Amino acid sequence: MAAMAPGGGGSGGGGVNPFLSDSDEDDDEVAATEERRAGLRLGSGSGLDPGSADSLSPQDPVASGSSARPGLPGEAAAAAAAALGGCGETPGRLSIDAIAAQLLRDQYLLTALELHTELLESGRELPRLRDYFSNPGNFERQSGTPPGMGAPGMPGAAGGGGAGGREPSTTSGGGQLNRAGSISTLDSLDFARYSDDGNRETDERVAVLEFELRKAKETIQALRANLTKAAEHEVPLQERKNYKSSPEIQEPIKPLEKRALNFLVNEFLLKNNYKLTSITFSDENDDQDFELWDDVGLNIPKPPDLLQLYRDFGNHQVTGKDLVDVASGVEEDELEALTPVLGNLLPSLETPQTVENSLLVQKLEDKISLLNNEKWSLMEQIRRLESEMDFLKNEHFAIPVVCDSVQPSLDHKDSEDSGQNPVINNTDKGKDKNNHLSKSDEVDSTIPKENFPNSVPRREKEEVPSSPSSKNTVHFDKPNRKLSPAFHQALLSFCRMSADSRLGSEVSRIADSEKSVMLMLGRCLPHIVPNVLLAKREELIPLILCTACLHPEPKERDQLLHILFNLIKRPDDEQRQMILTGCVAFARHVGPTRVEAELLPQCWEQINHKYPERRLLVAESCGALAPYLPKEIRSSLVLSMLQQMLMEDKADLVREAVIKSLGIIMGYIDDPDKYQQGFELLLSALGDPSERVVSATHQVFLPAYAAWTTELGNLQSHLIPTLLNKIEKLLREGEHGLDEHKLHMYLSALQSLIPSLFALVLRNAPFSSKAKLHGEVPQIEVTRFPRPMSPLQDVSTIIGSREQLAVLLQLYDYQLEHEGTTGWETLLWVVNQLLPQLIEIVGKINVTSTACVHEFSRFFWRLCRTFGKIFTNTKVKPQFQEILRLSEENIDSSAGNGVLTKATVPIYATGVLTCYIQEEDRKLLVGFLEDVMTLLSLSHAPLDSLKASFVELGANPAYHELLLTVLWYGVVHTSALVRCTAARMFELLVKGVNETLVAQRVVPALITLSSDPEISVRIATIPAFGTIMETVIQRELLERVKMQLASFLEDPQYQDQYSLHTEIIKTFGRVGPNAEPRFRDEFVIPHLHKLALVNNLQIVDSKRLDIATHLFEAYSALSCCFISEDLMVNHFLPGLRCLRTDMEHLSPEHEVILSSMIKECEQKVENKTVQEPQGLSSMRENVVYPFQPMCLRYLKNAWCMISTQH
Repeated sequence: MAAMAPGGGGSGGGGVNPFLSDSDEDDDEVAATEERRAGLRLGSGSGLDPGSADSLSPQDPVASGSSARPGLPGEAAAAAAAALGGCGETPGRLSIDAIAAQLLRDQYLLTALELHTELLESGRELPRLRDYFSNPGNFERQSGTPPGMGAPGMPGAAGGGGAGGREPSTTSGGGQLNRAGSISTLDSLDFARYSDDGNRETDERVAVLEFELRKAKETIQALRANLTKAAEHEVPLQERKNYKSSPEIQEPIKPLEKRALNFLVNEFLLKNNYKLTSITFSDENDDQDFELWDDVGLNIPKPPDLLQLYRDFGNHQVTGKDLVDVASGVEEDELEALTPVLGNLLPSLETPQTVENSLLVQKLEDKISLLNNEKWSLMEQIRRLESEMDFLKNEHFAIPVVCDSVQPSLDHKDSEDSGQNPVINNTDKGKDKNNHLSKSDEVDSTIPKENFPNSVPRREKEEVPSSPSSKNTVHFDKPNRKLSPAFHQALLSFCRMSADSRLGSEVSRIADSEKSVMLMLGRCLPHIVPNVLLAKREELIPLILCTACLHPEPKERDQLLHILFNLIKRPDDEQRQMILTGCVAFARHVGPTRVEAELLPQCWEQINHKYPERRLLVAESCGALAPYLPKEIRSSLVLSMLQQMLMEDKADLVREAVIKSLGIIMGYIDDPDKYQQGFELLLSALGDPSERVVSATHQVFLPAYAAWTTELGNLQSHLIPTLLNKIEKLLREGEHGLDEHKLHMYLSALQSLIPSLFALVLRNAPFSSKAKLHGEVPQIEVTRFPRPMSPLQDVSTIIGSREQLAVLLQLYDYQLEHEGTTGWETLLWVVNQLLPQLIEIVGKINVTSTACVHEFSRFFWRLCRTFGKIFTNTKVKPQFQEILRLSEENIDSSAGNGVLTKATVPIYATGVLTCYIQEEDRKLLVGFLEDVMTLLSLSHAPLDSLKASFVELGANPAYHELLLTVLWYGVVHTSALVRCTAARMFELLVKGVNETLVAQRVVPALITLSSDPEISVRIATIPAFGTIMETVIQRELLERVKMQLASFLEDPQYQDQYSLHTEIIKTFGRVGPNAEPRFRDEFVIPHLHKLALVNNLQIVDSKRLDIATHLFEAYSALSCCFISEDLMVNHFLPGLRCLRTDMEHLSPEHEVILSSMIKECEQKVENKTVQEPQGLSSMRENVVYPFQPMCLRYLKNAWCMISTQH
């Protein structure tokens, strides 16, 4: 083994060092090339053999590595001197860099280190040695191969393997990757001499080498794939000729050129401080790494920057002559013969630029040689395997010949018919080879390579096995023996073969046609599939599909497709995608008839499978196969299958897939009779309990169905009117309880139909025939349309393109502004029928239903944004203003303006007036809200519509300033009714406004109102003050609010103000549990105690009962809070006792509950007093938690009694 190791790399032109990374190998290759060129120059000048490495003969110890002793670099130098001196001329001086490279290549690391140290001390540091010894990876990955054996890939490792003692090919970095020559080198070492666990160490090194070998193969595969991709994007020859003959035609940019230019442009931007532009440029090219030039492509050297290229442009003269691509092939022997000539020419031709170019060319040639070596090695394996196949085949048919050497062929029939095969000796073979080569040269010289895009090199053509169609006779060498055929037969019988079993029969028969291959696969696949791991079965999908496509037997095809759909028990998302991709490819190949007859039955069989993943595969298959089915099947069988799954399947994911497939079906169906069935499916999908299904309906099914409805002319005549009628019916039936879920379902469907309706308006417009794409296309504003839920709801997608939509929008705006809607039937239907019906429906909505108001607001907002600002100002707003009639003349002091109390007000304010946010639009909104607040206040009408407007607008912080402006208008209004309304509106706004606005705008306004001459205005501010105490955490604000509330409670002028006391008690009960604990303990509970004491002295029973009831609610709410023992004894219990006194006379049922509450509180206090102190956790256990069930029970009883009373 030790003797064979050095020569192992000779046949492949050098080995690959698995302990070096790709970059290390590339550096070594460049270094080897430089040294080889130095050797050529030296040889030309001194008469040495240029083919030797560094002017050393392959027979020298250093070159061959077979007799050199490790650790004696002096001998290498002596050998080099002897070799040079033996020529009779003065030897040339070797460079230090070449000596260092030779030491590193031969693994004389200690000598190289000593040389490195001496050079450092003398101030002449060598970059090669510095880089090598500063890289820890060189020592982590190095093997223990002695220098005499030679590292893989070095001349010492390949010296003994060259033909005729000649130096191996210059591909020192390349080699046969499929042969781990270094493994045998490691095996030849006796690691057990140095370790007690030598076998394990050897195994570990072998494992490392195998891993590195595998990674190298993967790298080569990636490089080959990159080269293939680059080749696919090459411009065809004819196009290149057209570009060159017509300079005005710009040749399209290639992908690698584009990536290189992108890198240079980004580099230019960074160097010149265009950083923002560089960031944007990088974002637009997110598939490229601009920090790494190697990311550009394969083996492309980095060119100079753009400035250097620009300055150098004038130095190049481009001739107008046509260029022709030519190629020539040179044999390896010719290259070797040319080597001395090149050695004489190189010294005179080398310049820095030519050296760089030659190094690059040599590097590329090395990689090509590396790939060719791998290819030839694999072909050698194929040839060996085919030889074994022919041997077994002839043994099976009892042909008494011995296969000493076999030329590869797949046609066994010719070999059987050949009879006595002639013997071809080596001389004949040589002649045949020479003839073949001469013919190949003729073909290559007469036929251009462009005619053969898949052509292979000449050496590859020689070794490619002949195909079965060539029908070449297979010749076997007969042994020069006198044994009888019977003896041969008996001798070969000892080769153990089995043709009796099923598998043996398949192995013994080699397919000789496409049909026989398909038959064989059809027989073998059912036996292969069950024995493949579940996680890897998707690898069989291409094989199954190809066989199912081409197999001649319908029964076998059915079995194969059954295997496909049952390949994986529970296929995941990626596996289902693979199967679906295969089904679509199958459908494209076989046509609609076979898809219907072969694929659909497989789907039908699994429609009720127990695993949801299988049913999901069926649902997705129906949509994927829809374009490839007969149209009658699409609208009947497939539609029925999907309908059944939608109604019966319990898995949300399956129903979601069904909805998406239904959308695809709606895009291909053309039977008008199925329209009603589609509408029923749409309603069923919209009402599905799963959000996933409903979302898929809006994204896929509804837009596809709307497109079909538009083609049938039913969008305006049936679909939209039917949904509106269903909404009206819901409102009529929901006077005592509206089904908000169904209302949301129908209204969201209408909202999703707005883009389709607008596209129909544009298509049927009078100017539609004028919309032609010519000249500069106007740009569409980014915010022109609301963001669509899916691409199918994008108006540009429905119209066809964004450019076409831009032209139509320009004509649409001009038509509305200057020419009107005359003759525009589609838009007239929207204006005269749709809008009035919608406004009428809005007037029937319960204004206190926040969800309904929000849904209709969003609908009108999307409608106005889609149809545009001109349409909104000229068609939508006038209809609302006509109904609302905002003027003081319409004030009805008894009942108020009826329309102003309905949902029309908040929907108009939040759905129409907020569509556009220019200054004039904001002023219009402010004026509208001020008018509504004034009219409702002066007419003593309910404020629900105004409150709904404030709640809906207050949810968006962008409108907080606007709402505060409206309220300040009310604060300074002359009417006390308007000021009172403004005070009550602050309560709604405080919760959403940030504390800065509260401190700067809200609190000053409330303090102003709290000193109003009218007591009703002052009382109206109390809920807003309470909300501030509940939501604000700034200490200063809380103190100001606390002082204002204290003035209400302690000022003598308010002692008899029953309304004020009632409002304060209700506010305390609402905000007490959520307010700051200190405010609750020091202010709320003590003042409730005082109010309970005062209420005991109340003479009027109705007022006394009213206040007592509110006190009961407040105490019930506060009983859920943590109350300290002192507060419980001094304020909470005394207040409850005072309240019980009132309830004994006025409400005995409340008195029972209060007595129970008092008893429990007293018992807890007594237990706390008796028990020893147990720390904070014990206090929490005894005080906080026991009150919570009591609190819940009392609240329940209290609300029951209150509801009974009312």
